[in-house]
Amino acid sequence: MRASTNTIVELESDERDLIRSLILGDPKLVLDDDQVMRALIGAGAQGARNVVDLRDRLVERMEERLKKLVRANRSVIAAAYENVATTNQVHRAVLALIEPDKLAEFLRRLTHDVPVMLGVEEARLCIEADVEEARIATELGTGLHGRVVILPEGAVARYMALGDSNGPVVLRPCQEEAEMVFGHITPARSEALMQLDLGSGPGMLAFGAADPERFGADQGIDLLTFTAGVVQRLLVAHLARGD
Repeated sequence: MRASTNTIVELESDERDLIRSLILGDPKLVLDDDQVMRALIGAGAQGARNVVDLRDRLVERMEERLKKLVRANRSVIAAAYENVATTNQVHRAVLALIEPDKLAEFLRRLTHDVPVMLGVEEARLCIEADVEEARIATELGTGLHGRVVILPEGAVARYMALGDSNGPVVLRPCQEEAEMVFGHITPARSEALMQLDLGSGPGMLAFGAADPERFGADQGIDLLTFTAGVVQRLLVAHLARGD
């Protein structure tokens, strides 16, 4: 490699061949380097066609980057709107649960009205007791349509741990054992499970969605944790009053 008197670097033939082969092998070495592209375009002030082609290619690359940026911004905005909408739904559901002064009405709203507000197909409240097998909790009120279930002791922890799930809130596709909670005929294909501490024993609030991707392990659980906390406190209060 030799430098001429006007400071322009002159390359030997083998060096030129090496650079040419590198560019041909990976054109992004040039196209992705904004500084190199500006230098090439600047060197083409005489209007050579090959430099015009480079300028056109640079414009295309910049347009592609702009489109990706716009798509990313739209995704962020859409996610933000969805989060706000979900938060509003949860707030409406909580307000509906606070109003009833009787246990039966509270359970009806929890298992019928709340899932409609949240846009899910199923809701079940499961309470553990000293029973041999799962059954409908007919003693807790009428008009609940089997949505309140009595489970054997230890069933909540076992069910929530299926598929190596863990934590007080579990989001996942429905397991084969889901019929124990949702019944034999159910549209639920994914579920959100919230463990409840009822003082006298464990309980579980379960939402079921027909969309198999509605609830997944990669989703946030803050709003569901909040919902479970509200339900737990209200349910314990109703059970303590015996209303």
